[in-house]
Order: sequence, then structure tokens, then C-alpha cells
Amino acid sequence: MKDDMTPSACPLPSPPDFSDVTNINLHPLPSPKDYLTAMEIARSQAASRLTEPMLLSWYDRDRDFEAPQHVSECHRDSAIPGYVDYGLNHGAQLMIDIESGRFVFFYRDAFCF
Repeated sequence: MKDDMTPSACPLPSPPDFSDVTNINLHPLPSPKDYLTAMEIARSQAASRLTEPMLLSWYDRDRDFEAPQHVSECHRDSAIPGYVDYGLNHGAQLMIDIESGRFVFFYRDAFCF
């Protein structure tokens, strides 16, 4: 019989914490033709919101590429993609999501206070 005071052997993972991240959802017209076009849109958005934007991680669904490269290998079958986990755990302050996850960029301000 299990003691009610015994912690679970396999606690459920908590969802990612986006509480300190500003999330910008964009649906530009015309639609970005590729990653480079989406990157320019994201860079412009980040520059208007951060003093010195530093790109931490990104995802390109069209090509199924991410950066840092292979960061999702540790997250196989996980609810949290590696590029999201990496961005959040490296101080992301801004997430720019273009076309509902087609392109996602995580930024932080590199400006030192």
C-alpha cells in the first residue's frame, strides 16, 4: 500500500514558464517566402523592443531545422521542443512566432545594466 506522504516516483513535467517572455505572434502579408525573410522580420521586431537583441534559439518548420543544432535530441517524445527549452533557460525575454509556429525566434537583451 502506498503511503500518501511518498512523492511520486515519476513526477509529471511542468509546462514551460513563459511568464517573463513577451510573446509576439505575427501573420505578415505577404507570407515570408523562406527562413531568411522570416529572420529579417523577427530581427526588426526584436530591434524595436530590445536595446541589443541577441538571438538565442530558433525553429524553421519548413525545413525542420532548429538552433542550437540538435538541441531537441534530448527532448525526444517531450512536450517541450529543445529550442524552446534552450531559449527559456538562457534568459529569453522575447519570443517572435511567425505564422503559428512556422518560424519561432527567442531573443534576450544583451545590454548589460
